[in-house]
Order: sequence, then structure tokens, then C-alpha cells
Amino acid sequence: MRLIQNMSTIAEYPSAECPSNRVIKIAVIGGSGVGKTALVVRFLTKRFIGDYERNVGNLYNREVQIDGEQVAIQVQDTPGVEVNANGLSCTDQVSRSIQWADAVVMVFSVTDCRSFDLIGQLHQLVTRTLTDRSLPIILVANKADLLHVRHVDAQEGPLLASALSCSFYEVSASEDYSQVHGAFHRLCVDLAKQQPQTPVNAATSVTEKKRSPLIPRPKSPNMQDLKRRFKQVLSAKVRTVTSV
Repeated sequence: MRLIQNMSTIAEYPSAECPSNRVIKIAVIGGSGVGKTALVVRFLTKRFIGDYERNVGNLYNREVQIDGEQVAIQVQDTPGVEVNANGLSCTDQVSRSIQWADAVVMVFSVTDCRSFDLIGQLHQLVTRTLTDRSLPIILVANKADLLHVRHVDAQEGPLLASALSCSFYEVSASEDYSQVHGAFHRLCVDLAKQQPQTPVNAATSVTEKKRSPLIPRPKSPNMQDLKRRFKQVLSAKVRTVTSV
């Protein structure tokens, strides 16, 4: 993604290199052309760019403040999913992103009925992929500003979200940053509350604990014991002088 990689406000690096104590990982999935990349860029940079190269699946990272704590937010922007003769496309890439993530954002466009119909199958893919755990999932309807070409009724999104037991947000990545930020930020806050904080120097602490039996910490000097020994030394000197 050339346009994204040229933005200095987004850095790409693996979670092991993140300087924050916490890392929140979000996978964004949906059909082709629904505006997934636009939503990610809008959330991370406050910017909107209307033209993007085809998304091949990029991982973006940015540090933010959540309730006064520095948190690294990683967002996996997945390739657009389409329905073909064999079912859903890009399932391997999307499944890996779902397994990696702490939460999933499903996106459809209010101007594209096919992207809306795809949401049910994507939700099933998430359920099939996560057989041993469950993830927070939110449903986002994008392009709410394009009323003249709207094909998904305003009531359909909330009804589907209720049926899937997930939160729903209708936003416009092009016109309203606050809507996009509100959806992602609420998800990040909820995730931050669920995750235990892991200190950056946890590995160092474990190492020090393992070494402690071999290298005991020096004890603080006992002042009373030092005074007693000092008096003994003085008494010995006095006896020596007297005997002489």
C-alpha cells in the first residue's frame, strides 16, 4: 500500500518490538470496496484519502493513550472478501488474521447490498476459526454520507448486529472522523480493561528471581552490631596499653 506506507504517522513493526506495556490487535474484515483501508487510516491518522491501491493485507501500528496508559494499537487490514464458485475468497488470509486478533471489525458499505449479505458468512467464518475462544466483534456500516446511492436500509444494520450479538456503528470515513474514532476507540477501551498489564521488564524480573538463590543480596549493616564490635576493639586496645 504505497499511499499508506508513505505516511509517517503509521509505523509497521511486530508486536515484540512495541515499546508499550500492552498491545491491542484488531482485524478488519469485509467485502471488496467497502472502505476498510479508509476506516483504518481515518482512525489512525485522522486523514481521509479517497484513492487506494488494492489491499493485499497490511499491518499498521500506532501508540495511543487509553485512560492515561500508553497502548500500542495494531490493525490488520485484510484483503476484500468475495463470493466465488468455491465459496468465500481469501479465507486463509482472513482466518490467520482472525486467529491473530484480539477483536474483529466487520465492515459493509450501505451502497452495496452484496457486502451486507456477506456479513453473515464472515461471522460464520469467525466462529469456525475460533473454536476454542470468542472475540469481541463489532459491525460497521461505512459510506453513510452517500445517501443518493444508498441500497442498504438504515434499519437493516442494527437488526443484523442484534441477531449476531455485536455492537453496531454507522459511519462515514470520508466526512466524520469522530464517528470512526468512536467505534474503534470504544472497542480499544473495552479490550484494554480485559487485558492484564504485562510489565516491559517482566523477563528481567524472572531472570533476577532465578538468580537470587545463587547471588544473595547483601544485607544492610546492623548499626548496633557495629557499635558493639567497635567497643570490643577499643577495650582490647585499652587492656593492651594497661598491661604494658
